[in-house]
Amino acid sequence: MKVNQAEFIISAVGPGQYPQDALPEIALAGRSNVGKSSLINRMISRKNLARTSSQPGKTQQLNYYRINNDLYFVDLPGYGYAKVSKTKRAEWGKFIESYLLKRETLKVVMQLVDLRHPPSKDDQAMYTWLKHMNVPVIVVATKADKIPKGKWQKHAKIIKDELGFDRSEPFVIFSSEMGLGKDELWELLESAIGWQQPGQALESPDESEANEKVSESPATD
Repeated sequence: MKVNQAEFIISAVGPGQYPQDALPEIALAGRSNVGKSSLINRMISRKNLARTSSQPGKTQQLNYYRINNDLYFVDLPGYGYAKVSKTKRAEWGKFIESYLLKRETLKVVMQLVDLRHPPSKDDQAMYTWLKHMNVPVIVVATKADKIPKGKWQKHAKIIKDELGFDRSEPFVIFSSEMGLGKDELWELLESAIGWQQPGQALESPDESEANEKVSESPATD
């Protein structure tokens, strides 16, 4: 996808604030500090549209970013919530569960996991739940630049084994620093929202021609 326009729209705290224009939505799920904001910025060829929070685990909203007036990236609160009470954690869980199960415009969830480490219990629980509820999911293993290339497949195998990964589904090794996996991921996302069939060539973004539109955005995990 060639991204000509990207802007922050809203931090939604309930269904009444979700956009009503029926554009397809792609959600990002993952533990705090897994690199969701960095992935968004790399995917749209921007440096600071999505910002990381100075207090991981504190974001309580669904942050909507509209891309080319064609689709939304929806950044979900980072799970793990180490700094909040069990009561608050349960409230957030119900909020996110309702969105994932009832939002008709949601097309796919990108579940981000850190390639460097085995998946956490929260990672495993999220993947198992998404599969059980038949929510389409793409697993994205982030921070590949932090380990040698020769170890990528070994680490990927550990993640897949511990998640109980369905080998018929997409798994993308990604690096926001290197741009690794960007085109592959865009191809999968375009297929998920019905724009093309897997395997078609993508048009690479031309940053020199892109009309960058960056609105003030909130801190995200």
